[in-house]
Amino acid sequence: MLEGYADFVLPTLTAGMRVLDVGCGDGAVTLCLGTAAHPIQVLGVDPDEGAIALARKAAARASVTTVDFLAGDPRHLPLPESVVDVVFAHALLEHVRDPQVILRELARVLVPGGTLALSTADWGRAKLRPRTANVEAALRGRHVLHRRRGGDPFAGRRVGDWVLRAGFRNVRERVRHYPDIAYHDLAQQVEDELAAALRSPDVGPDPQLASAARSAWMWVRSGQGEFAQCWVEVLATAP
Repeated sequence: MLEGYADFVLPTLTAGMRVLDVGCGDGAVTLCLGTAAHPIQVLGVDPDEGAIALARKAAARASVTTVDFLAGDPRHLPLPESVVDVVFAHALLEHVRDPQVILRELARVLVPGGTLALSTADWGRAKLRPRTANVEAALRGRHVLHRRRGGDPFAGRRVGDWVLRAGFRNVRERVRHYPDIAYHDLAQQVEDELAAALRSPDVGPDPQLASAARSAWMWVRSGQGEFAQCWVEVLATAP
């Protein structure tokens, strides 16, 4: 399923390109990029060394030799200037404190005229059915946690402006909805995150989060439903 998140960038890939997947996680999308054209060179970078180890194993199992993986900080990529033709990042900017720092770094490693491809979530336009009062309250609590960690749950609606401010040109946006995890699994995930936060000594008693956790508990027990996440896909040209 993750491979579908790269559909919008695949038509831009041609033989001989050098592609960077920033925040690649376990490499599922990176492998898709690595088989989109031949020959092609794709590097996946992620700060989680455990995820990088899993990505390398997945590439070996799939016998994909066009990809490589490297642990690295998206704010300080372990690459020289102007060395990649395409930079792809899925679910990255909604989790960072200063998107401009990241975007300037992505511009640095792109060749002039290279392609930036971003897929960024906007929880404000996610589709949930049923979307009850408990669902809304639980998600509001999760959004509070998201912001406290330095991210923006509604980053998708701002990403186009961020890209323009970073100096990119020819910015094109498209809004897509993709089925993500199951509705009930999302409810369980939200409940688990809120419960863990309330147990954390860094948070302590927090009436807002406690109320959201109760709503999440009721959401988990409310039955099945439908969930599709909103992703804002941006293609832009490096300066």
